[in-house]
Amino acid sequence: MSSNQQIPPMVQEQLAKLQQTQQNFQSILMQKQQVESEKLETGKALEELKKASDDELVFKHAGTIMIKSNKKDLIEELEEQVELAKTKASILVKQEERLKTTLKEQETKIQEMIQNSSTNTKPPK
Repeated sequence: MSSNQQIPPMVQEQLAKLQQTQQNFQSILMQKQQVESEKLETGKALEELKKASDDELVFKHAGTIMIKSNKKDLIEELEEQVELAKTKASILVKQEERLKTTLKEQETKIQEMIQNSSTNTKPPK
């Protein structure tokens, strides 16, 4: 298309949808990275806690303070957090795959629309 032609409204609409999908995709990637980081951090904490003897004092964060806890309860809590992070990560991977497919479909549709509009606007030979 030459620079003096306007983008057809249907193509503009599809480009806006594509841009929204790309933003959603970036958001999912950031969430996935955050969940993976949480899972790794919690796993390391769980590993260290399991090394501690049963009679050692253990503490957990409660907002900006730390409170005394018992090892057994804390291990259960951390294991639950790891499982929750795994579930969240799995959901985010599925969302990521769906969005990848949607992006490809939208890009193909836009390319087809541009090709169709450029062939329709060519002057006859």
